[in-house]
Amino acid sequence: MNHQLSLVCQRWREHRSLYRPVGEPINPSEFDVSPINVTEAKSFVCLHHYSSSFPASRFQFGLFRHGILSGVAIFSMPMSSRVLTNVFPGNPLDSVELGRFVLLDSIKANGESWFFARCRELLRREHIRGIIAFSDDTPRTTIDGRVTLVGHLGTVYCASNALYLGRSTPRIHRLLPNGAILSPRSISKIRNGERGWQYASQILVDAGATPRADNQDLQSWLAQWLTIITRPLKHRGNHRYAWSLQRRILPVGTSFPYPKNVRTAKDLSLSKEKTANERPSQ
Repeated sequence: MNHQLSLVCQRWREHRSLYRPVGEPINPSEFDVSPINVTEAKSFVCLHHYSSSFPASRFQFGLFRHGILSGVAIFSMPMSSRVLTNVFPGNPLDSVELGRFVLLDSIKANGESWFFARCRELLRREHIRGIIAFSDDTPRTTIDGRVTLVGHLGTVYCASNALYLGRSTPRIHRLLPNGAILSPRSISKIRNGERGWQYASQILVDAGATPRADNQDLQSWLAQWLTIITRPLKHRGNHRYAWSLQRRILPVGTSFPYPKNVRTAKDLSLSKEKTANERPSQ
């Protein structure tokens, strides 16, 4: 059986990517959504999301089931304000990016669209004009081939009537041994000695690089260890989605049909297992 991304909803627990089948109903009376502070949001996201990182948050909302925090949505400011203004022209503070959307695997499938709808209502009260979001369907593996990220097409975004704007710009990423991406921004900080370069360089050190010597310049140190520690990942670009929160505000860009299913690393793994199981015994 071919497992398609649009037939499952992604969940997280302690950095592991998990999935629930599409269409599972929830009982809304069991849930509540409310703003939470940055400390609580960051603790939850870093504990459960595969990246263990936290974006530049502007709004944080928690999904509570029977009073227990079971999901967090982070609406953030991207590294470049043009990510927002290219879709919602004007003041970049009038729109937000969905930076993290993390639900535990105990939350049934329809919980995510219900949660996201409540978040949009709360953002309207803050006079936010629009939201953009990205989904990444490029699988990640560790250096030894273990799948760490299956990828997702943005099922919840399609279910929430988003405008699909196609893919972002394709690029070559650098993949760490654990399957995480060393972001282009981190690489730039190290190369140019910008604020935060120490934290960025520590990522490479934690992955096996030797700390930079006092007499070694950053560019040569980066060039040496980037090749040794990381692998190139040809990335097709993330899927882009947008929602207007105001009737008179329309996202800028061409609307495309929602993306179709693609084969992922998980599909390939299952296909190999099926082939092996179907081989006749000798």
